Amino acid sequence: MLCVKNGIIHDAIHREAFKGDILVEDGKIKEIGENLETGGDIEIVDAEGLHVYPGFVEAHGHIGLDGYGIGYEGMDYNEMNDIVTPHLRGIDGVKPMDAAFPHAAAAGVTCVCVGPGSANVLGGTFTTIKTVGKRVDDMVVRDGVAMKCAFGENPKRVYRDKKDSSRMTTAALLREMLFKTREYMEKKEAAGEDVSKKPAFDMKLEALIPVMKGEIPLKAHAHATEDIFAALRIAREFGVKITLEHVTEGHLIVEELAKENVPLAVGPTLTSASKFELRNKSWTTPGLLAAAGCQVSIITDSPVIPQEYLPLCAGLAVQAGMDPFAALQAITINPAKHAGIADRVGSLEAGKDADMVITDGCPFEVSTKVKRVLIDGKGI
Repeated sequence: MLCVKNGIIHDAIHREAFKGDILVEDGKIKEIGENLETGGDIEIVDAEGLHVYPGFVEAHGHIGLDGYGIGYEGMDYNEMNDIVTPHLRGIDGVKPMDAAFPHAAAAGVTCVCVGPGSANVLGGTFTTIKTVGKRVDDMVVRDGVAMKCAFGENPKRVYRDKKDSSRMTTAALLREMLFKTREYMEKKEAAGEDVSKKPAFDMKLEALIPVMKGEIPLKAHAHATEDIFAALRIAREFGVKITLEHVTEGHLIVEELAKENVPLAVGPTLTSASKFELRNKSWTTPGLLAAAGCQVSIITDSPVIPQEYLPLCAGLAVQAGMDPFAALQAITINPAKHAGIADRVGSLEAGKDADMVITDGCPFEVSTKVKRVLIDGKGI
């Protein structure tokens, strides 16, 4: 057992911080309170004068699928030979020994949602993992949390000479796969236990069944307003769940997004406007959307921004007007909800994983030092 004593606790649930203790047992938070009993063989972590936060959570990135310091040869997050690959699984490309992981963990980023990039109209499934471990299977919080799809310039650029040269084609390819999956499901159901009547096995369509059943959302890469609305339009047509990723022009359509009530992952903003659909990017976007009542996560899209700069990105959003508590939630509980793992991580509550960041000040400030990071109750 372990007890973090006398820290200033920011639990990401209550706006006001409070002083107290956090008791940890078997990697889980057992109790939070004042003057908790610490007899026996309990390890004491003295947090007097220090701040205790939940481990930071990334809602959308590619850490471990890229390859730190490796170059193009180490990139495994985009399949360039097929524009429609829903049967791919992000977990199969993660490199646990990648140097980017200890960088992230040391900065307090303890859990990440990672998966395929945006070269493909359908890219495959994302997985959520802790940022420490030697074997990815042991790092998993929940696998297969979302199905990546992409709108806008990336599929057009990658497949312009092969398959896709317009936004209309991108939308049509996605619709085609969803129509086929619905028909495939109907045929399987009609066949019942009669194997002779079942449709021929299709791994791509099998991978999309959880989307059609509402078990996981489409995770839609969309920067520009037209792409955001296209993603929402198709999700409504097929009655599937959706999360919006990047939402670069979200500040231009705040009222519309507030009405939609879907999770939003905003970023990466700490970059140049490297393509046309980023020309309107702004640090005001997450704050404006959060103030309108949207569920907002701030993302690095690592390695676009190095994973360890997630709290810095939240700080820059605060500098641009975002409420500080909303910014904290945007890198803790909101991304946990976004990825469907809020029962495990994202806040300091009894029963959740003992992922904590102990600092000497506000993590949004560059002068703040991370004093200790706990993942599943163990120091890194």
